[in-house]
Amino acid sequence: MSALAHHHTPALRRTPHLLRVLAVAVAAVVLLTTALADIAAAHGSTISPASRNYGCWKRWGSDFQNPQMATQDPMCWQAWQADPNAMWNWNGLYRDGVAGNHQAAVPNGQLCSAGQTGGVRYAALDNPGAWQATRVSSNFGVTVHDQALHGADYFRIYVTRQGFNPQTQRLTWNDIELVRETGRYAPGAGTRENDPVLNGVSNTISVSAPGRSGRHVVYTIWKASHSDQTYYWCSDVTF
Repeated sequence: MSALAHHHTPALRRTPHLLRVLAVAVAAVVLLTTALADIAAAHGSTISPASRNYGCWKRWGSDFQNPQMATQDPMCWQAWQADPNAMWNWNGLYRDGVAGNHQAAVPNGQLCSAGQTGGVRYAALDNPGAWQATRVSSNFGVTVHDQALHGADYFRIYVTRQGFNPQTQRLTWNDIELVRETGRYAPGAGTRENDPVLNGVSNTISVSAPGRSGRHVVYTIWKASHSDQTYYWCSDVTF
């Protein structure tokens, strides 16, 4: 009996370790399943300058458990900790049934999360801080990726007014200025992307935002043409 007990003791001691390994494996499967589901329900985002959650996914999607993110990219770190699905589902930041009444659907302080669409999934995107920013000049292009070939009734592009500080302030409607509104884009119009993750078409919209320096936010609204579905994205830039 004692020999039998001694024979099984190491296996019993390994049980907690095996359970931890199993838990990690299950979590990985859940994240992969979510990512695949999101790709299947693909929509789009601004890819240059990158929206907050697309940028976080692009930089860290293959290394999202790396603790170095906390110091190298702290705003992405807090977003990943709050809800990883905000990044895996970078292409689904939209609201249904807005009917063009954007300010009623998206409250002040929640512009980057599209009024906390989907509950609190995207809420961390509203938090002010040192988001990584793309350098731009007064005249620059905003590239929007239409992953599902929805087309657009219009794109509206806003830039924050001089004096707004995205590192300390949440974005409000009074903080942004409309710098460009486009006409209609037919479904499938644009340049086809070779990146298999994007797998759709992109359109670059030229905008001009003179009189600005330092950190700013580019706010893009995409009214898709296939239904009453509207997308909202915050992209951080430095003029």
